[in-house]
Amino acid sequence: MKPIEVTRVDTKEVSCDGGSGASGHPRIFLNMGDNTEIECPYCGRQFKLLIGATPVGG
Repeated sequence: MKPIEVTRVDTKEVSCDGGSGASGHPRIFLNMGDNTEIECPYCGRQFKLLIGATPVGG
């Protein structure tokens, strides 16, 4: 089983396309809202907000 990929980001608004070119998935946009992390519903990639990052609009 492939380990879950964790991507550290500096914004609460991210996009994911599976990262595998044609074998990935449709690009989707995710918004963490009040949370500091979110998981892609297609591939399970986790996006975690970097400590000290200033959220968009915050």
